[in-house]
Amino acid sequence: MKILVMGGTRFVGKYLVSKLMNAGYELTLFTRGNQPFPSSIEHVKGDRSKQECLELLDGRSFDIIIDTSGRKLEDTKRLIEVTGPPKYKLIYISSAGVYASSSLLPIDENSEIDPLSRHIGKVKTENWLINECIPFTSFRPTYIYGPGNYNPIEKWFFDRIVNNQPIPIPSDGNIVTQLGHVSDLTEAIFKSIEADISINRIYNCSGKQAITFKGLASQAAIACGLKLDDIKIKYFDYSTLDPKARKAFPLRISHFFTDISRIESDLNWTPTISLNDGLKDSYDNDYLYNKDSKPDFSMDDLLA
Repeated sequence: MKILVMGGTRFVGKYLVSKLMNAGYELTLFTRGNQPFPSSIEHVKGDRSKQECLELLDGRSFDIIIDTSGRKLEDTKRLIEVTGPPKYKLIYISSAGVYASSSLLPIDENSEIDPLSRHIGKVKTENWLINECIPFTSFRPTYIYGPGNYNPIEKWFFDRIVNNQPIPIPSDGNIVTQLGHVSDLTEAIFKSIEADISINRIYNCSGKQAITFKGLASQAAIACGLKLDDIKIKYFDYSTLDPKARKAFPLRISHFFTDISRIESDLNWTPTISLNDGLKDSYDNDYLYNKDSKPDFSMDDLLA
């Protein structure tokens, strides 16, 4: 089976490519070439935003296209115009960030979409695939974490814990959020590759449990070899913060917990990495090797 992976050299894509290689799939990677890639597989170097680069794929045919880097409808639409639809299906990495905040939890795949979400282009892509009758499977993960994460999630907590800085936490710390380990997401995507039941399905994909912000700080402290009493927490009122200040905190400041029962039922998949083990994995196998000598805490002053 021939698979084209758009992206594939950073975080989720890197984990997925390794898994696909071990399974013996015939892979082609399309990336800008800024990150190392396995020398044993075909690599096409180009910027997907430039038509002349995409045309390097002209005339090529693939059984599956895995789009890990598309953010806007135009990204995927231009790709399909060059390669044609995949023979079997397109696998798309969307985001649970498309959902509007809700008082009814957990959020399922039919929940209200936030039209102002910065990820709204991913919903437009899903809708276009449906309208064009292009078979697809889309994944909407919540916050993905694990070694190689380039988004400041676990690192944000580790930096403050290791440097004995106060950890700004909204309200009383009891807002709940949800994280999913990159290994679990990769396994879910892998299980969907040849699963007919997943065609034209959208899946929430994350850890099985929610956790409070205060609980997340505690679990991060444990990963660093400490406990909650050893860290400093600074609670702040987020109700009057301007948008810039809200961005100083790395997670959505509202309850955010998705229902993953659809993917569990369809693909016989369930997350296996506990948050405790996952954070320890990030700390031991990523953070300790890549931590900044002088992290920047200046944005924390906005959280007052």
